[in-house]
Amino acid sequence: MAGKPVWEGEDQIFQEVHELVVPELGKVPVIKGNLSTLPQNVQKFISHWVTILQPASIFIADGSQSEYNAFAKQLLDAGIFKKLTKLNECYACVTDPDDVARVEGKTYICTKEKYDAVPHVAEGVEGHLAKWLGIDQLATELGSRMPGCMKGRTMYVIPFSMGPLTSPLAKYCIELTDSLYVMINMIIMTRVTTEVFAAIEKANGEFVRAVHSIGCPLPVTRKLVNNWPCNPPKTIITHIPEKRTIVSFGSGYGGNSLLGKKCLALRIAGKIAYDEGWMAEHMLIMSVTNPKGKEFFVTAAFPSACGKTNLAMLESVLPGYTIKTIGDDIAWMKFNDKGELRAINPEFGYFGVAPGTNFKSNPNAMRMIMNNTLFTNVATTASGDVYWQGREKEMDASEDITTWMGEKFKIGQAGVPAHPNSRFTAPVRECPCLHPKWNDPEGVPISAIIFGGRRPEGVPLVIEARSWAQGVTLGASVKSEATAAAEFKNKQIMHDPMAMRPFFGYNAGKYFQHWLDMEKPGRKMPKIFHVNWFRQKDGKFLWPGYCENVRVLDWITRRTEGEDIAVDTPIGLLPKKGSMNMENLPEPVDWDELFSLPKDYWLADVAESRKYFQDQVGSDMPKKVMEQVDELEERLKKYFA
Repeated sequence: MAGKPVWEGEDQIFQEVHELVVPELGKVPVIKGNLSTLPQNVQKFISHWVTILQPASIFIADGSQSEYNAFAKQLLDAGIFKKLTKLNECYACVTDPDDVARVEGKTYICTKEKYDAVPHVAEGVEGHLAKWLGIDQLATELGSRMPGCMKGRTMYVIPFSMGPLTSPLAKYCIELTDSLYVMINMIIMTRVTTEVFAAIEKANGEFVRAVHSIGCPLPVTRKLVNNWPCNPPKTIITHIPEKRTIVSFGSGYGGNSLLGKKCLALRIAGKIAYDEGWMAEHMLIMSVTNPKGKEFFVTAAFPSACGKTNLAMLESVLPGYTIKTIGDDIAWMKFNDKGELRAINPEFGYFGVAPGTNFKSNPNAMRMIMNNTLFTNVATTASGDVYWQGREKEMDASEDITTWMGEKFKIGQAGVPAHPNSRFTAPVRECPCLHPKWNDPEGVPISAIIFGGRRPEGVPLVIEARSWAQGVTLGASVKSEATAAAEFKNKQIMHDPMAMRPFFGYNAGKYFQHWLDMEKPGRKMPKIFHVNWFRQKDGKFLWPGYCENVRVLDWITRRTEGEDIAVDTPIGLLPKKGSMNMENLPEPVDWDELFSLPKDYWLADVAESRKYFQDQVGSDMPKKVMEQVDELEERLKKYFA
């Protein structure tokens, strides 16, 4: 294979090595499944990569409960999983400390033309909206990693669907991996089933190709930490949007290896959505039913670890309101023939951040994770339970705790018992507030789109955009404190446009224009809002948050009905004083401070946003968005004059 770009796939290389591939494939034992019954394109895909990866055996997964149980037992017997006896069919495991989060600095979009992947940044500026890798360099990088990387290991063939199999938005995928941890997580997170093969045939052989390896062929030459095979020095995650292909090497954790997650559901799906005229977004989907029985469906986009799961599973404190969950992380949305924006959750499980999750912040999530859940990098107790930061008040202080690093720990002791990005992987079916239409192939109709982030200063609790263009600009201007889900180590305020900064699969400027282009005659455009639960004064939060956020959702849904409860301001529409239901709040809220617009802050903020767009998106930034920024600045100057 020397000199041949291993990423190219069957359309080019396979024709050259066809006579060599088939005999070689026959020498690799298939532990489960029958390759000859698979669609021709799938056979070619597997054949091509078997030749490169050189696994010892092949296992074609079916996603059944019996298969899941067998995998869990295998990991338990190997000492990788630990049974949590206090919970129901739950397990815990820990990774190598060097393999704990998204590796954004090693994640690339690979295209022939650079600016198909990334915007034209200003001279001397390092671009942050995706990283580009040229095709020639990609071939070199993968060529130095992939050949022989599965020697001695089983290659698991995972057929899965993102979205209900019969949905107009469903996308079918095959992931190849040598990680049993990835295999079992994928059964929880996606619809793993052999029915996907028939769906691929009906789709004219089209499917997304995903290849993952931990990068540790047997015998292992590097020292394993926590019995966790990985190869951090050589980790790379690559996406080839035009080929609908993902190749990931070296990491066995999270979105780096569960390739249906951010890699497919956002980066690759984002480019497919651009090509096909729909939207693939980093958004929760939920329903809010008011006391009159009217139901509203909303989506919300926040940066990772900023409360999407908490909001999606919110337990209302307002009498007569019901909250139901469709999904907590990804929304695929498309306008139907009636002009309705319909959304599906393409996932089949929840991959949530553990620290901060408790019976106060998210009681529904806590009930959910008591059953059939995998925990990664959390602390465990001698009684067979799990522990992390935020559970101090609901656990017995005398518990003997073992941290994710294997050290002894007691509640009240200094230290970080669970990794800040420790996770739970839980099946959708375990969610106690799951909406009965969560699996509806046609999706649910969206009335409102909400953006938000951690903004300790200046930004009011809720803002409504006056127009679709202003709403797109509001989303493009999202900023937030960095979280543990990324590689950043402090609480710097970072731009995170549409909460998509790490997940763009093509030029971000074209992405913003794609949003603008969604507005067309005859379409029922959702209203767009921005929320900020995290504003502070003197180090204290001005808003209680958590379950009290239903009060903001109440105001938002009333606005979608056109109720006259908003006042015009330079930054958008804010609630009229007294228009939000504040009855029985746990403590008084300083309304004037919560909705104040500090002059110096806002003049500096709009100037900084303009510079960010000029630096990071440059000439690719849609003119309409920059006009919105200019108009905002003019309104602010008049307001503060």
